[in-house]
Formats: sequence, structure tokens, C-alpha cells
Amino acid sequence: MRFSVRLLLCAVAGGLIGAGGALYSVRSGALGNQRSLGPWTTGRDFGTAQASRYTRAVIALRGLLALPAREARYYNASVDSAGSPLDGRCRYRLSGGALPAAWWSVTLYDPAGYLVPNAAGVYAIGSASLPPAEQRRWAVTIAPRPAAGRWLPTGGVARFELTLRTYLPEDGGRGEIAAARLPRIEKEACR
Repeated sequence: MRFSVRLLLCAVAGGLIGAGGALYSVRSGALGNQRSLGPWTTGRDFGTAQASRYTRAVIALRGLLALPAREARYYNASVDSAGSPLDGRCRYRLSGGALPAAWWSVTLYDPAGYLVPNAAGVYAIGSASLPPAEQRRWAVTIAPRPAAGRWLPTGGVARFELTLRTYLPEDGGRGEIAAARLPRIEKEACR
């Protein structure tokens, strides 16, 4: 009797640890076949028929609209260019240049994948909102308080993530943007 009870307890513990690890992994939102490009990560199999069960679970949980790579490429950042976690109580400078796509957008989310509520009602910045003079070199302040110029509010949350979407990539979705061409995320100050 004692052996069977121990065996049952080990099986239950193993099941709970395995399920907890899988849930944590899916909730952390890493899109399968992950590749790091500076602070940005991307996956190769989302938006395809070859997407793994893991990638499909992340997409279902996070509510992503995963278009095929020929239509959109997705890049996610939960750290700044120095590798520190993004903190909604700090001020960051997101800067970049022309990206090899028809247009792009950067959206701010909480770690669970939801838009962060803010009084300004601003949730994303995109190339369509930039005048032609700024298309080659642009900058956005990401901060809890209003800032001069382009501002993406954090709502003061403890942690946030950024998702960069590039639509109609020039290479037809066959590759990735080189890390040097992706926007930089630099921490300027914290309260």
C-alpha cells in the first residue's frame, strides 16, 4: 500500500510540475522557434500551417492575429537594448529608421498581452502617422507621463512589452530584419 501511495503522489506531483511549467512557458508568450535580434525576438513558424502546438497555444492565449510571414512579421521586446526588463515607471527612447516593409506599427502591452489603459488613449505608434520627413529617422518617448513629441504611454505599469509589426515585408517574409535595422530601446530615466 505504501509503495502505491508514493507512486501515486509522484505521478500527481510530476503532472502538476509539468502542467505548471507548460502553462508558464505559454503565458510567457515566447513564439516558437524563437530568435533574438537585440532586444527583439521573433518566431519563424507563426502564421504558417507548420506552426507547432506550442506556438498555436501562445497565439490563442495572447490573442495575436498571426498573418502569414509574406503579409506581416512580428517582433516582441520585453527588455531594452541593454537587456534590462521594460519598466512602465521609467522613460525610454524608442528610435529607428525606415524598415523594409510597406508600413509598420509598435504597440505597448502588459505581460499578459493586453493593451495598457491610459488617459491619453494612445496604444500604438505607426509609420502611417509619421510625416515623410520623419520616415527615415524617428523617435518615440515611452513613459508614464506626457512627453514632448511622439509619446507612447505606459500607464505606469510595473512591466510592459512592445510588439513591432512590419506589414508587407520587402523580402516577402522569407527572412528577418537585421538587428541593426530594428528600433533601439534605450532607458533614459526612472523615478
